Amino acid sequence: MRIHCKVVVIAVCFGVFLLLYFLGGNAADDPLLREVAEQEEKKKEEESNSSRRSHSDFGRDVAEKFAKKSRVEEPLQGRKERKAINRGVNAKSKPRNIVGRPLTKRKRVEDVMHLAVVACGNRLDETLTMVKSALLFSLKRIMFHIFAEDPLAPQFEKRLNQWPHSISSKFQYRIYPITFSVGNADEWKKLFKPCAAQRLFLPVILKDVDSLLYVDTDVLFLRPMDDIWSFLKSFNSTQLAAMAPEHEVPKIGWYSRFARHPFYGVTGVNSGVMLMNLTRIRSTLFKNSMIPSGLSWEDILHPLYQKYKNHITWGDQDLLNIIFHYNPECLFIFPCQWNYRPDHCMYGSNCKGAEKEGVSILHGNRGVYHDDKQPAFKVVYDAICDFPFEDNMFQSLFYPIQTKFLDTVNTLCGRIPQVFLKQIEKTMRKAFDEKVVRHVRHN
Repeated sequence: MRIHCKVVVIAVCFGVFLLLYFLGGNAADDPLLREVAEQEEKKKEEESNSSRRSHSDFGRDVAEKFAKKSRVEEPLQGRKERKAINRGVNAKSKPRNIVGRPLTKRKRVEDVMHLAVVACGNRLDETLTMVKSALLFSLKRIMFHIFAEDPLAPQFEKRLNQWPHSISSKFQYRIYPITFSVGNADEWKKLFKPCAAQRLFLPVILKDVDSLLYVDTDVLFLRPMDDIWSFLKSFNSTQLAAMAPEHEVPKIGWYSRFARHPFYGVTGVNSGVMLMNLTRIRSTLFKNSMIPSGLSWEDILHPLYQKYKNHITWGDQDLLNIIFHYNPECLFIFPCQWNYRPDHCMYGSNCKGAEKEGVSILHGNRGVYHDDKQPAFKVVYDAICDFPFEDNMFQSLFYPIQTKFLDTVNTLCGRIPQVFLKQIEKTMRKAFDEKVVRHVRHN
């Protein structure tokens, strides 16, 4: 009986289990219940999607706001920068950093000095000695503009590229062919000395150069080129070029005695050393005797030559004297020691500035570097020409000049050795102090 009861209880429980199982499965398949379940699932999915969209929309809205703000502020910032630049140009207010960068670049460009020379014929060694003298003493970098005949161009390039790095790092150079923009090129080339008239066309050719020092090939620097370059700051608002007088004493000056054409001042000017503000020259209309209105530099050269070609002796220098005779306000005159020539000592010492300060720039015209007519000039030229780069200047340059000068004391120019030696000794002592003494003190 007990066993029967247990079997009945087990059967009843199994039946209940089967009944519940079948009821639960049908309920899951019921459409009504399935729809309710699907609606609840869709609701959950929509809530999660809406939350995602809200976050992304918020980010997009923020990005759009910042984009609009940047588009609005960009022109305002541009206007502010332009105002800052204008204030920097006026140099009244303190420039901003954005203005400082261009000004720094401009300063670096101005630190480069420009020097032009014209070489034809057998002037290679003479020109290289001039270049060497400029580099020995100058402080700023120099850009050399060398105008040379075609056969000389590769020789210049070869010789300049052989100089040591300590010297070549102080300069750059560019070689130009001989060209004349107006008139007959052959006629210009033969004016006075071969190719000398090229200097008249420098403002036209070197259009990207603001200021320039032109020197003849027979010029030697006995002090830094920086010093004559600083004369540019002494120009007034109308001055655009600087030269030294042709002579100090009118009674023995060439122009005052023999010229058959107009010339500057009382004794005329010498164009062997000529400092120029090319920008002003290009923008100036020059008064003249040919037409009532002024003519530009390029337009005045050829008609001026045609008018006076039968009356001029010194070629391009005479044309410059005629131009500045009619435009004296355009010329700055620097002292005779900046263009010291045999004329200043062969008739007696007549350059007071050189007697007081010494020669700053030696101009060996009349071919005195290559003959024995004025050995004082030749002594200086030979010493600089033979000086080995990087040697001690006192031992290998100054002392040889000083020693050899003893052989010239009986000549017209050699009897005033202090004129030739004073400035170059001062220049060497200053260079020695800067390179050696300060270095030792610093260490």
